[in-house]
Amino acid sequence: MGTWQISADLLARSRFVVSPRIETVAALNDLVRPSDAAGRAFAAAHRESFEAMLTEHPVRRAVLEHSWRPGWISDWLALPPDGPGRTFAQEIEDVRALGDRHVRACLRESTPEATLPRSLGRPGIAEHAAQLLEWVWTHALATDWARRERILRADIVSRTARLATHGWAAVLRDLGRDREWLGDGQLRINRFDLPSRVLDDDADLYFVPAHGTATWVGWHLPRRYAIYYPVTGALAEVDGQADDGLDRLVGSARALLLRTLDGPSSTSALVARTGMPLGSVGDHLKVLLASGTVLRRRSGREVLYWRTALGDALVASGPGVLPLDGTPS
Repeated sequence: MGTWQISADLLARSRFVVSPRIETVAALNDLVRPSDAAGRAFAAAHRESFEAMLTEHPVRRAVLEHSWRPGWISDWLALPPDGPGRTFAQEIEDVRALGDRHVRACLRESTPEATLPRSLGRPGIAEHAAQLLEWVWTHALATDWARRERILRADIVSRTARLATHGWAAVLRDLGRDREWLGDGQLRINRFDLPSRVLDDDADLYFVPAHGTATWVGWHLPRRYAIYYPVTGALAEVDGQADDGLDRLVGSARALLLRTLDGPSSTSALVARTGMPLGSVGDHLKVLLASGTVLRRRSGREVLYWRTALGDALVASGPGVLPLDGTPS
């Protein structure tokens, strides 16, 4: 199994951070291989323009096609953040700074049984890799970043609260499949048959939430490491507001639906989460659609709904945001 040897000092200095670049990588993963309803809805909304971009830029397509193999994500995509509080623009420069030789080596490692195409042997590969992520950020993520960031930060709040009450062993066990504190300084990161890696005491270790099914790890030797895990989606209550302007503005039922739509949901899922009758949910969704606060798209046999930027702004106007289990906070 794959393990990291971590000292108590390093674990104590580790930090949870939000990374817009890693969230972009998670979105890119959903565009390529969506694994849940939210990912399928996201891919459906952007697939046509994404495919058109790849057709126009074949080197970006080649970079993309050689960045994954079963159970493995290329190291250039999993590059750890260089500290908290950095913007996407700052973080994408980290990819460019890797240089062509490093990015090309990462692509060879993620496609060990294939020969890289001639286009990936030419200068400018790091730039093409950066531009691939920049397109995803600009065209598919930037307008939704405020909502996503709120969810990511709420997840970190819940993890740190759990850390205070249950300790690191409980927190690490909840960071996705195959994550477990084994004791004696050993953290299991996956089930690959790999030698244990010893992390130096002066290394930087980050825990980074992302939407989707992120269960990756990343490193930039000699001293930057990251563990990526799926965000829970639990939203923290807004502080400092005694009453709820959203309820008074749109009515309590529609306000409840807007709060519940923290991610793409079907009508049946909304019924289950809110306890409202099916007909009532459908009627209120029609009004919310007409008002521009939600969007909808068919995904297979389901019709999924999610909030627009206007819907996000309305939800931010008052407390009472729902966690994933639908229990009012």
